[in-house]
Amino acid sequence: MNAVAILTSVPFELNIILSGMKKVRKCSIAGKTVFKGKIAGRNILLMNTGIGKVNAAHSATALVGHYPLKCIINSGAGGAYPHSGLGVGDIAVASKEIYGDEGVMSPSGWKDLREIGIPAVQAGKKKFFNEFPLNKKLLHLAVHFAINAVRNKRCTKIKSGNFVTVSSVTGVHKRALELGKRFNAICENMEGAAIAHVCAMYKIPMLEIRGISNIAGVRDKRKWNLKLASENCQNAVLEIIAGL
Repeated sequence: MNAVAILTSVPFELNIILSGMKKVRKCSIAGKTVFKGKIAGRNILLMNTGIGKVNAAHSATALVGHYPLKCIINSGAGGAYPHSGLGVGDIAVASKEIYGDEGVMSPSGWKDLREIGIPAVQAGKKKFFNEFPLNKKLLHLAVHFAINAVRNKRCTKIKSGNFVTVSSVTGVHKRALELGKRFNAICENMEGAAIAHVCAMYKIPMLEIRGISNIAGVRDKRKWNLKLASENCQNAVLEIIAGL
């Protein structure tokens, strides 16, 4: 089948994509619902993973074990780091996924897994510690075709850059500045690196695209817009799939 798998963490992040699918069938894998159908003639698997790294990795692994996959797309809402240049409703596309928590807290500050000397993944001779570069071809295609979402005024800006995956979302401005600078990152989330980890293990191309719902470090939900972020992201994903 060589399907495109689309993974989101919560249900409202997949509703528009699901409504754009044809010949939809529903099944259950590892206790999670999978929607099988077609978009623009392509075989699509759509799954809600649940929040966090373990749920995301479990879902990706379950799909890999049941279907031949062309690629995995992780989509949903995310928080933009303060100096990213992104605002609420904009679109971010990951060039690299980074574990922001895994490592060592030393007297001189935080160190990544290289400090321990044990990689998160070793694929052949290649070692992955905290960082997982994503598929460049998919990245370039995504940015190119998602521009249609801008032209249709569904969002105002599309930007690619490093994403950081954390277990605890950043609710303090100082911490958001620290993480953004440390990893030269534009966007924060709770699942992406775990899915990239699985994709590296199984050598599956991955794309990650997120709509910006808030600025990381700001816990004032009156300034958030999850609905707009999710809608813009899903519309961009539909444009991308049509262009793959």
